[in-house]
Amino acid sequence: MMTRPKSLVLAALGLTLLARSFAADPVMLDRVVAVVNKSAITEQELQVRMATFSRNLAKQNVPPPPPDAMRKQVLELMVTERVLTDYAADTGLRVDDTQIDRTLERIAEQQKMTLPQFKAQLEQEGTRFAQFREEVRQDMTIQRLREREVDNRVYVTDAEIDQYLQANKNAGQNEQEFQLAHILINLPEGASPDVLAGKQKRAELAARELAAGKPFAQVAATYSEANDALSGGDLGWRSAGRLPPMFLDAVSRLAPGGTTRIMRSPAGFHILKLVDKRVRDGKEIVSQTHARHILIKVNEGTSDSDAKARITEIRDRLVNGGKKFEEEAKLHSEDGSASKGGDLDWLSPGDTVPEFDTAMNALKPGELSQPIRSPFGWHLIEVVGRRDQDVTRDHERLRVRNELRDRKADQQYEEWVQQQRDRAFVDVRLDDK
Repeated sequence: MMTRPKSLVLAALGLTLLARSFAADPVMLDRVVAVVNKSAITEQELQVRMATFSRNLAKQNVPPPPPDAMRKQVLELMVTERVLTDYAADTGLRVDDTQIDRTLERIAEQQKMTLPQFKAQLEQEGTRFAQFREEVRQDMTIQRLREREVDNRVYVTDAEIDQYLQANKNAGQNEQEFQLAHILINLPEGASPDVLAGKQKRAELAARELAAGKPFAQVAATYSEANDALSGGDLGWRSAGRLPPMFLDAVSRLAPGGTTRIMRSPAGFHILKLVDKRVRDGKEIVSQTHARHILIKVNEGTSDSDAKARITEIRDRLVNGGKKFEEEAKLHSEDGSASKGGDLDWLSPGDTVPEFDTAMNALKPGELSQPIRSPFGWHLIEVVGRRDQDVTRDHERLRVRNELRDRKADQQYEEWVQQQRDRAFVDVRLDDK
């Protein structure tokens, strides 16, 4: 009896299955809805992302935009993300699996869950863990890209701080804060008159729907082209110093619940909503501690037990041998303060690591600590004195510096993202059948 070769049997089986597939009901195949540089975004990927945004909108009680508008919004967001992740890959920026694992563990801890519990909850809510993991990787990549390309290149001079404080002479006493939402219609770099007209029309449509009484969050989700559009355009609380002067002037005239007119900036057209506002008392009195310390570091050359033994011997000499703290610090401390006898000057809460802070705060003036372990090694701490100090001016300058830096960074990042989007090859095929 002759048998057919195995290859012929498999070929015959393949033809049979192929014939059955033609006879069966047609199956809808996945299709490409956009091409970004050398990669594609598929209909299936778009549907998965839309489902995620729909769940998030429902959790926030934000009415969803019309389906067609939502498809366009989500796809545009995915295109921008793909442009940025492509740029990151091309320039050698990577987030490895170990970093992702640590981030996922922190997210689970914040939810007061173990990682397996968090994974189970995501699956129960309809989100595949593998999908969530890749979204975390993407978010971390884009955040690091922003830090590298924009944030780390933004500087605020002392003259800019002086100028702000002079223009806001009451900033040291009272600082206004605004809870805002926004709608942003992006303008491409070098936009043609036709594109400019189309973008302005989009902003006007959004303004008309707001005037007709539609919820701001729903209008933002429908029309805004900012990354936060599908969360209702929520900007959270922003201090006056973090707002561009044009925005600050506009929202300062509003009562809570009001919206601005359409405003034009280099980034595009804006509409802001003032959700709420408050005034923060700027006076800051903190309890400061004057301390000194001796540090023996733990490193490749000194084990933890050896460092502890050395710091214990030093303590014994201070307590029982009549040695002076400053002399021991100059001879043995492995810290930059050694030349000053271990003197750390006046410290405010949070100036040192938590382990050091906790031990220092438990001491009375003139009291010497037991050996204290911190991430740096083993310490002896002595409290010289305590005082209540008005740090309003110092903290005010630091706060203004940070706010001006954030404002610059936000503006420059928006412009940088738009430039990358304009330079990329993008072919949107959402309407193709």
